[in-house]
Amino acid sequence: MPIVESKTVTETEVTVNTATAPKTAPSTPAALVLEDGRIFRGRSYGARGTALGEAVFATGMTGYQETITDPSYARQLVVQTAPHIGNTGVNSEDAESRRIWVAGYIVRDAARRPSNWRSERSLDEELEEQGIVGIQGVDTRAITRHLREHKTMRAGIFSGEAAEATEKELLEAVLASAPMEGARLAEEVSIDEAYVVEPKDHGWDGEPRFSIAAVDLGIKAMTPVRFAERGVRVHVLPATATMEDVKALNPDGFFMSNGPGDPATADNQVKLLRSVLDEKLPYFGICFGNQILGRALGFGTYKLKYGHRGINQPVMDRRTGKVEITSQNHGFAVDAPLDGPTTAPEERFGRVEVSHISLNDDVVEGLACLDIPAFSVQYHPEAAAGPHDAAYLFDRFIELMEDTNQITDGRTANLSKEPVDSVHNPIDRAAAPQNTDNKTEDKK
Repeated sequence: MPIVESKTVTETEVTVNTATAPKTAPSTPAALVLEDGRIFRGRSYGARGTALGEAVFATGMTGYQETITDPSYARQLVVQTAPHIGNTGVNSEDAESRRIWVAGYIVRDAARRPSNWRSERSLDEELEEQGIVGIQGVDTRAITRHLREHKTMRAGIFSGEAAEATEKELLEAVLASAPMEGARLAEEVSIDEAYVVEPKDHGWDGEPRFSIAAVDLGIKAMTPVRFAERGVRVHVLPATATMEDVKALNPDGFFMSNGPGDPATADNQVKLLRSVLDEKLPYFGICFGNQILGRALGFGTYKLKYGHRGINQPVMDRRTGKVEITSQNHGFAVDAPLDGPTTAPEERFGRVEVSHISLNDDVVEGLACLDIPAFSVQYHPEAAAGPHDAAYLFDRFIELMEDTNQITDGRTANLSKEPVDSVHNPIDRAAAPQNTDNKTEDKK
């Protein structure tokens, strides 16, 4: 396999005030090695050593602390497309989980020292303290274009003594690492014990309006907060939760979070959700929770060529015709028919439709059940970091629980009220131009 080497980005000499510069070890030579043999040379960033995982790119220009602490990035080497990273440092408030989850971090121009009134330490220091191996001074634009053209792939970051191995040895280490297909990671990033997020702790006056059971498959901290702000008590459960655990809480609704890994491995969660749907308990899922709903309804899932990651992903709500700019982080998608309502392959769940689509590549971005109280989206409406266009989805779930609780004659609530076609005509795919960069040639 040929080795193609890319040059290090040239850095301008800058004098650093050593009194205020981060107290981190001097950088050493480092290399990013992709499984197809491409090598990018740079300098170490964060901890020194070896990091193996799937190389992906994230397009957000801000929110790097939220990105690296998002559990959905477990076992991934994240390339930041924004060139300047670390300028606002890190703090104890903006982390989205208990630790950094990225397997490795790849940046072009790492800030020499942070400058922000909320900064408590440098990003470099945080990466080093948590043992996250990174690389700086590489051409992240070239890396991103390579991944777009050739798809996401296994990779390795090597620095310190690890970088002294031969190119052949480095490539062999990458090729020996595990692929993302078939990876079961939700249980690895989930909590061990349940906890509760109370509305009163997040600005809500009075008694809670509803109580929900939320399964943590890699949940971001801001998600239960968004519910609590609206008066919803959230019982966060481990990824191993059972239907008995859910029933013990007697919740008004059920939620499944975002998370890492291949949805084809989530058989336990699919079984749990089918039991929830059979009970007609209102359901809302995001990201991994959307893929699990797709599987519970009988649809398949597949791996995207390079996925959707960043805080600027355009999505259309087909019920209203409105376009949302969304925060996303996923490499798999649901394989469901785009045009009009259809009976779910698991026929007992009735009709379902694709409620949201990506405007970049027509990937399924949401599902809405028409005969049972359930819906989901493929993106992150909690928007930490990111735009707040999708915040209405939390209110939509509350409305769904209200509607379901008001029904007394045995019928279930209908989320959409009407099929998509009668509200907003879907795009004519025969006439519309197609962006095939991320289409389904990679379906499993």
